[in-house]
Amino acid sequence: MHDIIEELDRRREKARLGGGQKRIDTQHAKGKLTARERLELLLDPASFEEWDMFVEHRCVDFGMDKQTIPGDGVVTGYGTINGRTVFVYSQDFTVFGGSLSESHALKICKIMDQAMKVGAPVIGLNDSGGARIQEGVASLAGYAEIFQRNIDASGVIPQISMIMGPCAGGAVYSPALTDFI
Repeated sequence: MHDIIEELDRRREKARLGGGQKRIDTQHAKGKLTARERLELLLDPASFEEWDMFVEHRCVDFGMDKQTIPGDGVVTGYGTINGRTVFVYSQDFTVFGGSLSESHALKICKIMDQAMKVGAPVIGLNDSGGARIQEGVASLAGYAEIFQRNIDASGVIPQISMIMGPCAGGAVYSPALTDFI
């Protein structure tokens, strides 16, 4: 049992590094925080509960089957701000430039669905180069799912977007559909 727990801890630590220490250092050199650091500053201390930490993309084309990173470029979950529950996602630029894959989109949609179910705000920290080209229409379909949820949530829950870096395509279209940018 001890070995299983050690393995789980090792996998969690790997996932927390996103694209790796070198890319984290590059973020810091540009004066930018990582996706996780941003959530630590935004949320009340020790309130963040992460969902889907180990999700990876399913693309096998263009050598992507050899480039899987736990979390697939977005950190998702819920926490509190001043004691009030919020659902959050924070795109991780250290993983494929924060680009959106099908799995990445499903993680965001899951958070948005749960926020609507419980009536809590959703906050998106956007730092993405847009669709992950290697996935083709699957990543574009992911944006369609996110946009649909933006529309479904309109007038139901507060939607807040933060543009945290150079965003392109769907990474800015979705925030345009939210209540606050």
